[in-house]
Amino acid sequence: MMGALETAKTIAKPFEGLRLKPYLCPAGVPTIGFGSTSYPDGRRVTLADPPITLERAEELLEWEMRKSVSAALRHCPVLLLEDGKWGAIADFVYNLGAGRLQTSTLRRRINQRDWPEAVRELKKWIYGGGRKLPGLVLRREAEAVYISAR
Repeated sequence: MMGALETAKTIAKPFEGLRLKPYLCPAGVPTIGFGSTSYPDGRRVTLADPPITLERAEELLEWEMRKSVSAALRHCPVLLLEDGKWGAIADFVYNLGAGRLQTSTLRRRINQRDWPEAVRELKKWIYGGGRKLPGLVLRREAEAVYISAR
C-alpha cells in the first residue's frame, strides 16, 4: 500500500498545486492545500476557512489519499500486486471520486487486466464543467504512464 500511496501523491501534487488559503477549484468546489475538499473531522472546506501550513497541507493530502488508495483497491482488487497501477487509479479517485470509478467501464477494464483498454478509458475522463480541460488531459496522461508500465 505504501508504494501505491506514494505514487498517488507523486502524481497528484503537481496537478493539484499547493494553496495554503482556500480557493475554488475548476469545478467550483472550495479546496485547500493539495486539492483537499474536506477535513478529517468531516467538515467541508469553505472559502472562509483560515490559511493552513505546508505541514497541514501534507497531512490533509495523506489523509484523503489513504481513502483514495483504499477505494481504488475496493473497486479494483486486481491492483493489489500492482503498486504503480494502484497509485495511478488512487490519483484518479482522489481527483474524481470513488463513485466515478465504481460505475465506470474503466473499472471493468482494470478488473479484466485489459491494460490497453484501461488506458483508453482513463483518457476519456478529461472534461470538467462540460469542457475539455488541458490539466485533466495531462493528468490522465501521467496516470496512463503507470497503467501502461509492466
